[in-house]
Amino acid sequence: MKAPDYIAEATERVNRVLEEWVPEAGDPPAALHGAMRHLLFPGGKRLRPALAYAACEAVGADVRVGDPAAAAVELIHTYSLVHDDLPCMDDDALRRGRPTVHVVYGESTAVLAGDALQALAFEGLARSVDAVDPTILLGVTRDVAWAASSRGLVGGQVDDLDFQPGGSDEAGRVESVHRRKSAALIAAAITSGARLGGAGTAQVDELGKFGEEVGIAFQIADDVLDREDEEPASLVRVLGEAVARDRAEALLENALARLASMGPEADALRELARFAVRRQV
Repeated sequence: MKAPDYIAEATERVNRVLEEWVPEAGDPPAALHGAMRHLLFPGGKRLRPALAYAACEAVGADVRVGDPAAAAVELIHTYSLVHDDLPCMDDDALRRGRPTVHVVYGESTAVLAGDALQALAFEGLARSVDAVDPTILLGVTRDVAWAASSRGLVGGQVDDLDFQPGGSDEAGRVESVHRRKSAALIAAAITSGARLGGAGTAQVDELGKFGEEVGIAFQIADDVLDREDEEPASLVRVLGEAVARDRAEALLENALARLASMGPEADALRELARFAVRRQV
């Protein structure tokens, strides 16, 4: 199956789960719940949930067991976007072709909506304990929490906001931001899906490295596509587009090599990785 078709199926599936997890817009406090749903539905690419499902399949499990991981990582991703758009951070007025949450609902409600989305990710995981072995669920929760922590997404955002161009280590510092701000959650989506699918420790570790490399390459591809809104922490700015593309391709090839021992069950994961890095939109 081609990656766009796989993502479309994954989107339908994770949206059903998210509808079960997220309060209706009219539930009190209505403004908060409306703000939580504003960016979540209809949502963006849903790449992270698709990767979680594909990781389940890659280790031989039914895609349905990946529901908790798919929903949790999308909630974390959406919370991070709500906060990234705030005036005190990137100060964006549009996201996914719509006014951003703080523009529609106000800055304070947007902050609280992001907080609530993050909390809901872990509430949803905890409520999955009746269907998932608690030990496995603990590993999934740890993966998602670490990805969203000061060592992951939040720390990467801090360094992105404070990034100072220049110096001999500039490219390395950019990749450090990408590794935490972008790749950590992509890797967590993959390891969480694999854990739910019954993967062992060694396989989870290797898939985590796969996810990190794909995640960094994905961010480089994003920077190539967004040249009009070039950020300081961008390998395209530091190295030039051609060299940055080569770096993304090298990371992708390294990542795909980690799946060499896996059979056709991992084909969806391979296709999604290629799509994430080589996409044109």
